[in-house]
Amino acid sequence: MTNSYKATPEIDVLTSDFPIPGYGLVPINAFVIKGSEPVLVDTGAVVQSGEFMPALRSVIDPTDLKWIWLTHTDFDHIGSLHQLLAGNPQLRVMTTFRGVGIMSLSAPLPLDRVHLVNPGEKIKVGDRTLTAVKPPAFDNPSTTGFYDDKSEVFFSADCFGALLTAVPQNAADLSEKDLREGQILWATVDSPWLHMVETGAFARELDGIRRMKPKMILSSHLPAAAGGMTERLLGSLAAAPAAEPFVGPNQAALQQMLKR
Repeated sequence: MTNSYKATPEIDVLTSDFPIPGYGLVPINAFVIKGSEPVLVDTGAVVQSGEFMPALRSVIDPTDLKWIWLTHTDFDHIGSLHQLLAGNPQLRVMTTFRGVGIMSLSAPLPLDRVHLVNPGEKIKVGDRTLTAVKPPAFDNPSTTGFYDDKSEVFFSADCFGALLTAVPQNAADLSEKDLREGQILWATVDSPWLHMVETGAFARELDGIRRMKPKMILSSHLPAAAGGMTERLLGSLAAAPAAEPFVGPNQAALQQMLKR
């Protein structure tokens, strides 16, 4: 079931959770930024597209949207993308050249409705300016999050996600242990290349988020995390490169699962 809650007075979270057998639940979030030019950040999962649109309509009329910010092209982010474009001729998609290229292999985007934005670039959308940011951890080369100067919120795409036993609306409601272990596990699953990074270089990437001083971090795969939690989130992610690498179940384990 896709539900909604308010992260800030102007930002709604559209959220569901997806079970990963043996590992917990992964939240799947999209976000509606209200204002003079409303922005939808991602469009839900393909397998949950039937739930996503009613949840979206509960917080905004989809025809009022001006922009979709596509953080990346994975199937848990593009579920209702083309439906939304078909129903709203004024709607445009902010993405990268890589994002357009990946989408072209299965569901091409109309190029006259695309606005390309690279990390470091800014785009003004009505009453706010969005600055594109490459998150410190990601699973798709097209990934681009952003910082919203009006709300002072960092939209981090998959970065800072966590596998959880229960999904609250506020990350502060998670215990230190559950948040840290859930984040580290997610990072080793979603960004296995972190085990190969040079620790000093990765620390500098994390420092970039620290200097941003966001009032809130909104991850695609974590409940809303107010700014007081930033150091906790950064600390968990900093520990991921030295954590045990994730190795998924093998065929024997799958056969055991199928017997249950």
